[in-house]
Amino acid sequence: MSFSKPNYSAATLTTTRVTPAPISGICVTCVDGCEGPCEIGRSALKGREVIYPAPFGTITAGSEKDYPVDYSHFNIQGTAVGAVGIEADSDKATFPAVDTTSAVGADGSIKLNFPVFTGAVGSTDIARINWEDVAIGAAISGVMVVAGENICGMDHDAEFKHGKISKSPEMERRINAFRKWDSGVGGIIIQANVEDTRIGVPEYVIEKLGIEIFELKWGQGAKDIGGEVKLHSIERAMELKNRGYIVLPDPTREAVQEAFKAGGITEFERHSRLGMVEEEAFHNSVKHLRSVGAKYVTLKTGAYRPADLARAIKYSSDAKIDLLTIDGAGGGTGMSPWRMMNEWGVPTVQLECLAYQMCERLAAKGAYIPPIAIAGGLSLEDHIFKAIALGAPYVKAICLGRAIFTAAMVGKTHGKLMAEKMELEGESVEDGYLRLFAVGAELKERFGKDFSKLPAGAIGMYSYIDRLKQGLQQLMAGARKFAVQYIDRNDLMTLTREAADVSGISHVMDADAEEVDKILG
Repeated sequence: MSFSKPNYSAATLTTTRVTPAPISGICVTCVDGCEGPCEIGRSALKGREVIYPAPFGTITAGSEKDYPVDYSHFNIQGTAVGAVGIEADSDKATFPAVDTTSAVGADGSIKLNFPVFTGAVGSTDIARINWEDVAIGAAISGVMVVAGENICGMDHDAEFKHGKISKSPEMERRINAFRKWDSGVGGIIIQANVEDTRIGVPEYVIEKLGIEIFELKWGQGAKDIGGEVKLHSIERAMELKNRGYIVLPDPTREAVQEAFKAGGITEFERHSRLGMVEEEAFHNSVKHLRSVGAKYVTLKTGAYRPADLARAIKYSSDAKIDLLTIDGAGGGTGMSPWRMMNEWGVPTVQLECLAYQMCERLAAKGAYIPPIAIAGGLSLEDHIFKAIALGAPYVKAICLGRAIFTAAMVGKTHGKLMAEKMELEGESVEDGYLRLFAVGAELKERFGKDFSKLPAGAIGMYSYIDRLKQGLQQLMAGARKFAVQYIDRNDLMTLTREAADVSGISHVMDADAEEVDKILG
């Protein structure tokens, strides 16, 4: 069985002429004279540009590898007996009564109306363009939104003093969009990588912009290197090169400038540097963030090898951070090397199972276990239930990247279509929203005259989370768990022996064996 397909993908806008060989992905008959629609052929013309999903700036991309074990290899256990977290009364234990709120933070003081938050929305074009929809959607939904890496460094209008950021209109726009609609539940997290730390982003956003939740970033599940974006002008490439970023090809080289003018080179790549994790340095960073005013400190780590996961959990435990987000392979990105996305890293299920085992070992010693969030290819309510259950009692929330973006972008698209129609028919925005969105009347009642000021994408995101809420309530009620904190590993069964071996969760044919014996005598 092949788990992935090399040499062609919709993500890289490539295909093959005939059926490819399963291992190489090369057409079984590669013909001299073919124009080369495959990745090899396109690379013969455009080289490194073909490494990444395309077109940059208008897409998110997700791994297409079919991993040997994923969340579909687990099913949720249902029962006809009792209720946990509510009186076992048919008139009281109804699915709308299920409590889907959650909390993170060392003291549980960051409340969430629903146990999800956004993936890091950073410096890619698609993140910048859709920021208001996602940030406002998070604010009105009572969840968290993460402003990702390189926002200040990529801000064309940013101002610097002595190499440190002193003003970033783009970062201010990001923060203000959330705050304008902040419901008092959830929050906004600002994230930093190596470049951000060098130019003083943590101090700027905490001390000058009043940010309370700050996230250190070790990595993500979509790639094993720092963040990157594409640049379509040599002026922009020079600007970011002068700001200290790695820019490829080097725009200061005369040969590169000539190639760009001739059209041989059509774009540049801006790369971030690799972080170098050291235990003492990590603890010093956490202490520094707290000393400059961060109320909460969080960490985002990626699909690195198990030893690095152990470091993340142990260091986070010792530092008593407020949230550890663990991002597995198989998720999505605004821009990552395509083959790396598919062929690098520990898949989400295995990564979560390893994390659970490590947390159990530390907990047995009486160590503090930070609230954990799982990310990496999750999208619907069954994923949320399974990921919380698989890592229970340590997993408190789920990080949704592409899924939330999809909802926001679809809402935005239909909002634009609605606006065009309203212009022709003389209709109001409010009337259009009420007809377009199932949650329209609810939001109108909540926001009154400000209802029509909501971006359509934000309403789309809110509607999606509203759907997730009812879907999760139904699954939880079927398991007779009436609040998120009661979900546990016993609420799952595995459908394959391999999933049972990876997770330690009972196979369906072995589940409840002891209880069955007692019942049958």
